[in-house]
Amino acid sequence: MIDRSRGSPALLKFFTEAFDGVLIVDFWAAYNAVLTADKQRCLAHLLRELEAVDQRNDSAAWHSFAKKLRRLLRDGIRLWKREGYSPEKYASRVRRLDARLMELARGTYADGDARRLAKRLLRHCDEIFTFLDYPGVPFDNNLAERMIRPAVVLRRNSQSNRSERGAAVQSVMMSVYQTLKLRGHDPLATIVSALRTHVTTGQLPSLPAPAVAGG
Repeated sequence: MIDRSRGSPALLKFFTEAFDGVLIVDFWAAYNAVLTADKQRCLAHLLRELEAVDQRNDSAAWHSFAKKLRRLLRDGIRLWKREGYSPEKYASRVRRLDARLMELARGTYADGDARRLAKRLLRHCDEIFTFLDYPGVPFDNNLAERMIRPAVVLRRNSQSNRSERGAAVQSVMMSVYQTLKLRGHDPLATIVSALRTHVTTGQLPSLPAPAVAGG
């Protein structure tokens, strides 16, 4: 759900009534206000940040911390990709990764970048290895970024939105468009049909269920 003191009514309604999955996000602080059953923080963003810090911080303390964190994250990703473990062995390895994460997050560091990232790990310790608990949940938000790319390109090509209302309308329309596309429907035809229904009945129909392949 959304933190009621900060979330918009539309998002509150969505996350309390419609969404029951794992929310995959980066470390942008605004996502902290979204309270869902489970969250996965994007490990690709975290690995890229380690590379960025490497370019400006050459201290031995930083490189020691970064090496441990990289190894931990990559061990988690390797476990996610590997098959053949018994449920007991898999659960044991996940527990070991969680223990290593907490040890790294609670460490004492002289380097400022290491302290900053250790605090972040401690703050989001339950959101780093969520993908290991849910089949099909990725460890990055690459899919989400690909989904919003058409909206970003459209905004750039149209010289940006001219008003807050225009930006809001575009965000809703692009969300509906991409949802219909992912569900296997023709977005334009479905939207036109929905508008005709609205003109006739005064009500918009619900989003159609995913199309059945071969149906």
